[in-house]
Amino acid sequence: MRLFAPLIGRRARLRWLHLIIGGALLMPYFLVGTVLVSMAGGGAGLFSSVPAQLAAFACALPMVAVSGFFPLVRPLSVAAARALCGVPPALLADGPARTRQARVRTTAWFTLHLGLGGIISGITLALTPFALAVAGLPFSAALRESWLAAGSGVLVEPWALALAPVAGLAMLVAMAAVAAGAGELLARRVPVLLGPTPEDRLAAAERRAADLAVRNRLARELHDSVGHALSAVTLQAGAARRVLDRDPEFVRRALTAIEETTRRTVGELDAVVGLLRRDEEAESGEPGDEGTAYGPGLDALDGLLAHCGVPVAYEREGDPGDPRVVVPVVSREAYRIVQEGLSNVLRHGGGGTPTARLLVAVRERELEIVMENPPGDQPAVMRPGGGRGLRGIAERAALLGGRSEAGPYDGTDGTTWRLAVRLPLTGRPEERS
Repeated sequence: MRLFAPLIGRRARLRWLHLIIGGALLMPYFLVGTVLVSMAGGGAGLFSSVPAQLAAFACALPMVAVSGFFPLVRPLSVAAARALCGVPPALLADGPARTRQARVRTTAWFTLHLGLGGIISGITLALTPFALAVAGLPFSAALRESWLAAGSGVLVEPWALALAPVAGLAMLVAMAAVAAGAGELLARRVPVLLGPTPEDRLAAAERRAADLAVRNRLARELHDSVGHALSAVTLQAGAARRVLDRDPEFVRRALTAIEETTRRTVGELDAVVGLLRRDEEAESGEPGDEGTAYGPGLDALDGLLAHCGVPVAYEREGDPGDPRVVVPVVSREAYRIVQEGLSNVLRHGGGGTPTARLLVAVRERELEIVMENPPGDQPAVMRPGGGRGLRGIAERAALLGGRSEAGPYDGTDGTTWRLAVRLPLTGRPEERS
């Protein structure tokens, strides 16, 4: 069986089926071709005349080629080729043919598929019963009589009857070999004619980049929200444990803060997970609009500071919580930046109870965020393992056309750890001065 696997193995059978499907698709075009040939004067004995049938076949192919220019021909052809041709899916393009180059390749494939399919289908339909009839001549008197009645007396000679089974089997093997060869030809042409064009590769790269950007954005949201909550809860729980027997009122306040922090974080987590489950998102022309549908903004900053686990001296200039002043996407990103800054204070602040000073100021065209706290033994930007907090802040600022700085700062109160971020109020880099 291994010897005949290339002819009748599973792959060969699937490719043969693919060719038969091509022949079936050719039939409407072939029938129109027969009408055209009959109108030209070849109607008499059309289906018994090989030249007339070849003329109808030749008339059908240009119509097939024109049909191949329709955009949906490519996805249908690709689906059939993936299922039946045994070609790796990565070598084939996705989606309709939208460029001229893709349409030309698709119509070439469609014409080749239906043309070869029509030939192989015709051979299969005509040669299979003929070969079986020849192979059965020595074993059926009725077959021999029918051949005699048809005037093929030579096939009932003793030597012909002895060779008839071998001849019938040879015809079937030859037919399988022709079908396998045609299937192999199609399989080799698939990547060339149905493979991605440079435009397809560019579109796929853009889709992958967009997917990666969404994943990175969601990762930042989860990191900032959950990371801050865990830091605050850990600090509050540790402080409550140390004074559990001495200061029940402090323990009560700590538990309240833990409850508020976890409740708020669960709500934010549900919003982010909801994005992952959303099948389709409405397209918007505004930059950054896809991120404004979830997550708190600067109007929720007071609640964050009240339960963050860090005493914060908060100062603001202007009204950063007003959406008419600070667009929602900037407000949301600024909230996350403050949240991540507080998380760094919790993790890496100076000894004892960490403290922080926060300034949020609305300038003429920028929103300024400045956070300072006494540095610990291991600042966030230098900690082993490469924490993503400050890098995430820098990415958020850069995406909006802003900038950020973080590091030791020599102020009036001595050396502090200072985080400074400036974001354009509109969230559009091109409008910055």
